[in-house]
Amino acid sequence: MELKAFIEITRPHNCVLAGVVGLLGSVVAAGHFPDALIALLTFLVVTLGCAGGNTVNDYFDYEIDSINRPDRPLPRGAMSRGAALWYAMALFAVGLSLAALINVYALALAVVAYATMFLYAWKLKPLPFIGNLAVAGLTGLTPLYGAVAVDHIGLAGTLAICAFLVNVAREVVKDIEDVEGDLTKGARTLPILWGQRKAAYVGAIFAVLTVIASFLPVKAGVGLGYYAMLPVDLIILYAAYLILRSQDKVTAHRAQKLLKISIFLAVMAFLIAALV
Repeated sequence: MELKAFIEITRPHNCVLAGVVGLLGSVVAAGHFPDALIALLTFLVVTLGCAGGNTVNDYFDYEIDSINRPDRPLPRGAMSRGAALWYAMALFAVGLSLAALINVYALALAVVAYATMFLYAWKLKPLPFIGNLAVAGLTGLTPLYGAVAVDHIGLAGTLAICAFLVNVAREVVKDIEDVEGDLTKGARTLPILWGQRKAAYVGAIFAVLTVIASFLPVKAGVGLGYYAMLPVDLIILYAAYLILRSQDKVTAHRAQKLLKISIFLAVMAFLIAALV
C-alpha cells in the first residue's frame, strides 16, 4: 500500500478548488470575509466532502477504471478497495464533525451533500440525466454551503442557481464528447438515448437559462459591480452556439471546457458584485 495513494485518490487539486469556491460563497453571501474560524471550517468541510466523494467514486468504479484508468491507485494496487471505502467514510466523518461546529444548518446541508455523493457513486451515476442533475446539484450546493455557514444567503443564492444550471449544461455536453467511449461501455447517457443533436439542444437550453438567471441580482437592485458577469454570460452563450453548430468530439470538448471555466469566472463575478 502506497501512502501517496491516500492523497492521489482524493484528486486534491479538485478538492482544494471546491473548498475555495465554498469559502468564496460565504464572502459573496456576507459581502465581506467571514470570521477566520468559520472560513477555515467551511473550506475544510467542502474539501473533505469532495475528497470522500472522489474516493468512494473510485471504489465503485474499480472495474471500469481497471480498463479505462489503470493508472489510478485502486487498479494499480496502490490501495485496496476495502481501505478506500473506509478512508472515504473517515473523510466524511471528519467533515461532518467539523460541520457540526459551524451551525445546525451547515451540518444538515453537509449530510445531504455527502449522502448525495455516496448515492451518486453507488447508484445514480449510470442513470441517464439523473446523474447529470446530481453532479450539478452538488456544484450548486458548494457556494450555497458557504452562505449557510455565515447565516446569510444574499447573492450566493443566485450564484448557486447559476452554478447548477451551467453545470447541467456542461454535464450534457461532456456526455456528447464521451459518447464514443460510453457506447463501448454500454452507458445510457442522454446523447446515446436521444441522439447527440437533441442532447445538444438540452445543453444549450440550460446554458441560456443560466444567462437568464444571472440577471436576477440586477432586478434586485445590485450595483454596477455585478456587470462583471456580462463577459461570463457571453462565454456561456458562445459555448451553447458551439455545441449547437457541431456535436463532434473536438467541438464538444471545447464547449464543455468553456462552460467549466465559466463556473469559476461566475464565482469571481459574483464576488466583485458582493464587495462593490
